[in-house]
Amino acid sequence: MTHDHDLVLRPTAAQTEAALDPPPGRNGGDLVVETLTGLGATTVFGLPGQHALGMFDALRRSDLAYIGLRVENNAGFAADAYGRITGEAAPLLLSTGPGALTSLAALQEAAAASAPVLAISSQIPGAGLGGGRHGYLHELPDQQASFRGVVKSVHTVRTQSQIPSAIAEAWESALTAPHGPVWVEIPQDVLLAETALPAVTAVDAAPHDLPPRPELTAVAADLLANAARPVIIAGGGVVRADASGKLRQLAERLNAPVVTTFGGKGAFPWNHPLSLQSWLEDRHTTDFLEDADVLLVVGSGLGELSSNYYTFKPRGRVIQIEADLGKLESNHPALGIHADARLALSALLETLTGKRQDATATDRVRAVLDLVRERIDAQELTLEQRVLAAVREALPDRSASFWDMTILAYWAWSAFDARRPNTMHSAQGAGGLGYAFPAAIGGAVADPTHPVLAVSGDGGALYSIAELATARQHDLDVTWLIVDDGGYGILREYMTDAFGQSTATELTRPDYVALAESFGVPGVRTSAETLAADLAKALATPGPSVVVLPALLRMFAPTHLG
Repeated sequence: MTHDHDLVLRPTAAQTEAALDPPPGRNGGDLVVETLTGLGATTVFGLPGQHALGMFDALRRSDLAYIGLRVENNAGFAADAYGRITGEAAPLLLSTGPGALTSLAALQEAAAASAPVLAISSQIPGAGLGGGRHGYLHELPDQQASFRGVVKSVHTVRTQSQIPSAIAEAWESALTAPHGPVWVEIPQDVLLAETALPAVTAVDAAPHDLPPRPELTAVAADLLANAARPVIIAGGGVVRADASGKLRQLAERLNAPVVTTFGGKGAFPWNHPLSLQSWLEDRHTTDFLEDADVLLVVGSGLGELSSNYYTFKPRGRVIQIEADLGKLESNHPALGIHADARLALSALLETLTGKRQDATATDRVRAVLDLVRERIDAQELTLEQRVLAAVREALPDRSASFWDMTILAYWAWSAFDARRPNTMHSAQGAGGLGYAFPAAIGGAVADPTHPVLAVSGDGGALYSIAELATARQHDLDVTWLIVDDGGYGILREYMTDAFGQSTATELTRPDYVALAESFGVPGVRTSAETLAADLAKALATPGPSVVVLPALLRMFAPTHLG
């Protein structure tokens, strides 16, 4: 009798022959790229460095496409976007010490946004490891320690035979819900040494499913079926799990209004009769959510931005579906269901029978949105709304957009119709500057069939100027909208409101059109009146382009300050 645990994968004759006679001229770096290829990777991002040359030399013997950026942090942002768009683990190849550390802010954003990034870094030679001070170039006492609090998991390699297994474990970790960045490091001498190991041909690293516990699903379904005023908050976990269709089915079956978090933009149709859109920074929305007798939170930890700066205090029962165990009930007591959003929503749909009747739900949604509109209209913010509408008009529905930490992005979090799930991305997870343009590069590589838009302020743009060379080198269809207000506009506004004047927010900046043209990238200076046409033209023209909008935008008044 044969038992499952007796079954083994036996090599084919061709695999046996190849293993016995491996190709010459290979090193440890070849084991890295062969493993990535075996896992299904097609594209890698990164920046070479002295200790990592073994990996980069191996790239030319592989079929992997390499997208080299000019700054490691920007390479991390590009990998982040590639992972968000494709749902695949995006390999990020880095060198030791300064190169590795420069990627930390990007990896923090990937962790906050649950973007699957597989960072593979070199290390100093093995003889220098262990915490001593040997004086190697780029030496750190413990390089891993700088990443443990940022990434999802850390994987170390000390011999060539460990490379395939370590990378496969990291790949599996990155793609198991919740997705996230992972870290692998390999010493320089291990990467450079010639290897007699056979070529890596078969790698198994399937991510684990995270299904809900059935007894919790049953309780949740009962609460929702018997609720008088159920409401759903849909977060980024819905987008990452590709669960937007399941969310809509459940909302319509329950007749439950839905609000999406800023990370969950596009998870629910903007103009659906049950859509509260994304007006989370509004007290009218907060009041409506607090009035729900059962609140279903899917794929969100209800953090600072999603809770209107922690002013949200639910009065009803909360059901929270969350793949990140650390976020479960971290802010509010709830029926916590540790599960992937898609699997949990599927389980709820299978458990719930019939359609809940509520003739008032759509009327209550319209009433809230009318109150929000009245509040915004009373603030005379015509320019800001005109600019945002122009961006929406110019951007094709299927095109992805990437937004930096800038006033127009803060408007977009609440007021922009993403139209499709997984098309609007921002750095609101970790909140670092410089995300938009390098992320848009990664997005353009992930889907070259549609033009991509990046939106930055002039302050954030200065973080990413070098990547104009990357966009030009790879001839990527990326249009970069730079809103030039002469400084860090949102910080200027915050400081003026708090202290009566701002400090350290004004910037001497270049002529962005001339600067773009110096890279061989066409640029145009526009106005609020011509923005829609200029942006549409740039997006329709193949290759990279820059559109500069000189404008001083203002934020709508907050509602969380009393």
